[in-house]
Amino acid sequence: MTKRLKALGIVMLVFGVVFAGAGIYAYTQVRAGADSLQAFSTAQNVTLSYNEDGVLVDRGTTEGAEAIMTLLTDEWGYPVKDSELNPDDPLVNTASEYMYQMATIAYHVLHGTQTVTLTEDAEFNGELFPAGEYQLEIRTVGERGELGGYWTDFNRSHPIEGPARGQAWSGTAHGLIGELGVGAVTASTLQLSTGISAMIFGVGLTLILLGAGLIWSASGKEEDVVFALAAPEPSKEPAGV
Repeated sequence: MTKRLKALGIVMLVFGVVFAGAGIYAYTQVRAGADSLQAFSTAQNVTLSYNEDGVLVDRGTTEGAEAIMTLLTDEWGYPVKDSELNPDDPLVNTASEYMYQMATIAYHVLHGTQTVTLTEDAEFNGELFPAGEYQLEIRTVGERGELGGYWTDFNRSHPIEGPARGQAWSGTAHGLIGELGVGAVTASTLQLSTGISAMIFGVGLTLILLGAGLIWSASGKEEDVVFALAAPEPSKEPAGV
């Protein structure tokens, strides 16, 4: 009995060491990724703006920042973590900060106005558009009401919407949003990986403790081990006898 318990304890101990080592290795890789993301964020040097009270502002107003946050949380449904928005560290290097900066770019594109100049008359679906300048509010484009104005809401065959789409959603806007999206996903993945690394290490530590406990238990006298492992049988006598 004691030999079997010791053997089982050794096996659990070995597996525990393997799991603990895997958890430590995984964490070192996560930290390397986090350091790389931090270096990338530092090189980009994109920062958020806060007022003297530590409240987010956009173009000098808290109302602008609130509108951007509404776009991010209500329209996009992103769960912003307030702890990741730190006025003492305005550098964009957390998932919430990346997403907020992405929403900032999208908000100003959506709420902008583009001027399209027709050098000659144009006709679309029976409607005539004389030559001249046209002002198009991006947010009004499309048939989705307040949700309109995105790239897919434009009709590229339309003489006004077609050119306005390329002006509003330029390659620069798309590139910045794509870059910020990668940063947001990377930051979230690193957070998840940190939790997984800790869980793997925890499993390893648990196995080590259990294995060591079995070995220690099996190191006593055999009759003590048998007595400790034997569960007392419940009494079959009726109550009160």
